Amino acid sequence: MTHINVNYQNGFRTLCIHNKSGKELITDAPVDNNGKGESFSPTDLLAAGLLSCMMTILGIRFKQHFETEAVQMSGEVRKIMTNQPRKIASLEVELQISTDEPLSSSDQEQIRLWAETCPVALSLSEEITVELSMTFDS
Repeated sequence: MTHINVNYQNGFRTLCIHNKSGKELITDAPVDNNGKGESFSPTDLLAAGLLSCMMTILGIRFKQHFETEAVQMSGEVRKIMTNQPRKIASLEVELQISTDEPLSSSDQEQIRLWAETCPVALSLSEEITVELSMTFDS
């Protein structure tokens, strides 16, 4: 079980502390919602969490199934919000994967499935549309 302490800092900002590591991060309300936009917003963290989770799971799966850690990944996630009510409508994810050896089309399909079924993706409401674009280079 993970424990995270969160303290409100006023000015629509929070300080989050990961208890096991002591690492800290600050959230800030975005400019379009009364904040300064000087750090990740809580919904930004969810968006970043999705792509981070996909990459983490893929790194694990590459090691288990391809017996390699020689994979490079980079990506971008775009978060689209609605206003009434204010919530995430969709997440557009672009993921680039580079490997030393070419991947077959069936391997690429399996990799997509692994990404789409990472724990964060499985935890999202079905109301949030996730569009995943993947490119592969070797």
